[in-house]
Amino acid sequence: MKMEIILPAFSKQLKGLRKSRKVKQETLAEYLDCSLRQYQRLEYGEVNVSGTTLMALADFFGVTTDYLLGRE
Repeated sequence: MKMEIILPAFSKQLKGLRKSRKVKQETLAEYLDCSLRQYQRLEYGEVNVSGTTLMALADFFGVTTDYLLGRE
């Protein structure tokens, strides 16, 4: 499976979770210890997500990494 296929699913899941939980992008950037722009690039599917970041986001939202990747 190519990365181009995974990133849109990840982006959709991440943005949906953030909005449904009413969490600001700034809050997640701070949680991940990254810049707001770097977080936005993750949410917009512009960059690959590292395993560490994927696990941190899954923990933050209380979901599995498979869920974040759109692999329900």
